[in-house]
Amino acid sequence: MADTITLHNPLDMHLHVRQGDMLSHVAPLTAHTFSGAVIMPNTLPPVKTLEAIQSYKQEILAACGDNFEPYMTLFMDKYDRAFLQQVQPHIIGIKLYPAGITTNSEGGVSSIDELAPTLEHMQDLGIPLLVHGESNGFVMDRETEFMSVYTWLATNFPDLNITMEHITTAAAVETLHKFNNLRATITLQHLFLILDDVAGGLLRPHLFCKPIAKRPHDLEALREVALAADPKVMFGSDSAPHPVSSKESCGCAAGCFTAPIALQVLCELFEEHSTIEHLQRFVSTTAQEQYGVVPPKKTVTLERKEFGVPDSYGSVVPYLHGETLAWSIQQVE
Repeated sequence: MADTITLHNPLDMHLHVRQGDMLSHVAPLTAHTFSGAVIMPNTLPPVKTLEAIQSYKQEILAACGDNFEPYMTLFMDKYDRAFLQQVQPHIIGIKLYPAGITTNSEGGVSSIDELAPTLEHMQDLGIPLLVHGESNGFVMDRETEFMSVYTWLATNFPDLNITMEHITTAAAVETLHKFNNLRATITLQHLFLILDDVAGGLLRPHLFCKPIAKRPHDLEALREVALAADPKVMFGSDSAPHPVSSKESCGCAAGCFTAPIALQVLCELFEEHSTIEHLQRFVSTTAQEQYGVVPPKKTVTLERKEFGVPDSYGSVVPYLHGETLAWSIQQVE
């Protein structure tokens, strides 16, 4: 077994960096080890204008420096072709949230049919669609129920590139492979957690996220495609920081903060399953191919050396806080 692993230009294809002081605190933790990240637009207010895209990007760059590329997204709405042509050079895609389904998504989509004209324009212009795929049904069934929407999208817009964000179920993996224009991101936590880990004993608020962790056979399906570096799946952390006061409280906020330890934990997982040669593709190569991006050059070397995960990063408690990991970041160039 090698004592070091080198990754080139890691990419996080689904990231929340929040705003203001929280952004200044958490965004550099991603920029330290990742070359770029797809930035979610569900801010307050949501990112819906060219001015908002440019302003938010500048705020991120001011916190992270030049050797990190924030790939910006637009919050889905009924946009006309002229507007989409104007913003296209500044975004990697448009994010669809069902109304009220997750953090700051109250202004999301209530009727998918009403978006048909916008989706037609996106298809014609080559603008990818990123989707938070959950219904408003029973919480454990929400993603599976949404598969009919993915089928409708993929069938009616066959030339539209569609990313199924943070998939959590075997049903999503099955749907992913039915259509050529579907691809997916998988988070760190959904490669480890089932619902029992979150709420099988005492509630563990820092493991609570949306979509919620599912069943053992769902976990197995996600690991199968991730560990094999399936060319339709890529890493997207969905790292979602909240202050401890919002997590350890009535009305616990949804989100796992994984940004500072994602690569270390993935190294351990892939090595454990004797698939370490697939990690580069999962954390970078597939994303570059799927989105056609060329990220800033960054080489991250990890070493087999124990790393104690801090109890907190400022006001934010990380995933696996207080635990010891087998791998550490040795050097970033």
